[in-house]
Amino acid sequence: MSADTPSRTTASQDTSRATAPLCVLGLGLIGGSLLRAVADSGRTAFGHNRSTATVTEATAAGYDADDDLERTLRRAAATDALIVVAVPVTAVDPVLDAIARWAPECAITDVISVKQAVAQSVLRAGLSARWVGGHPMAGTSQSGWAATDPGLFAGASWVVAADDGVDPGIWTDVADLALSVGAVVVPVETDEHDRVVAAISHLPHVTAAITAAVAGGDGQLALRLAAGSFRDGTRVAGTAVPLQRAMLEANTTALVSAMDEALDRLTRARDDLRDTGSVELVVDDGHRVRTRWEAMTSTPAQPITGVTVGESGWAAELRRQAHLGRVWTTESRTQIRSASPS
Repeated sequence: MSADTPSRTTASQDTSRATAPLCVLGLGLIGGSLLRAVADSGRTAFGHNRSTATVTEATAAGYDADDDLERTLRRAAATDALIVVAVPVTAVDPVLDAIARWAPECAITDVISVKQAVAQSVLRAGLSARWVGGHPMAGTSQSGWAATDPGLFAGASWVVAADDGVDPGIWTDVADLALSVGAVVVPVETDEHDRVVAAISHLPHVTAAITAAVAGGDGQLALRLAAGSFRDGTRVAGTAVPLQRAMLEANTTALVSAMDEALDRLTRARDDLRDTGSVELVVDDGHRVRTRWEAMTSTPAQPITGVTVGESGWAAELRRQAHLGRVWTTESRTQIRSASPS
């Protein structure tokens, strides 16, 4: 679908479907937290999980959940719900096939940490025109319904894919969903997302695993002495192994590239230490970037301005401003409403 193709809504028309029902497929940490956050806000939200035990937990807590996927998707179709795919990437294909069969007209997004693999699966299922990828940069090392937290997304950055040709109405629906649970929206191209996330999320999982393994090789004494540096540097290694593997192995190309750069830097640092007794370069480089990140996250991000979603060139302009560190916020939406004719 081209950017000029009429869609269900555009931000400039100010006809957001922010109150339309939400259907969440997968009620683990991210999906379950999203279901809780949206339902707690008063918006109709229902979910599916293939595990009856998870559904029992969710319903016992007062949330609307079902272990029958067909019934859930038929309900989504009947209510024109926004569908959120929140299953591991290894389970995406059968879920998308089910959507294509029972709810093909619904708008779809996802909360999966890779985007190219999901985009390819969406294309195979014939659902590309109805999908806008998403990825909330939030989470913990825990998993399952018991780990869910309706406040998980407050203050988080939430990627909403802004590829050329994306449906502006569905993009707005997904962005409004992120804003409604307290996140800010970062518009990014699908392939760029995977490259960046390989560096700031997936590579840290690999280095955390390596750090833990090296420490563990020294036996119980090392673990007894382990404190803050070990705790912080290996936190994500505590994530369930199948979830880690699914995430990392789905982003192979970008992650291998990031690992190559890390290996190059580590090799240079080793050689410098061996030859000169100094780790100055690697420590300075790391300290400089960490300090930049702390400065960036210590103050509110500047909002994206002057963009009306759906107008010519809107996606490219969103991406341009995102590269400047700006984010799509409720202020961005308010500016559009203020500028719209009454």
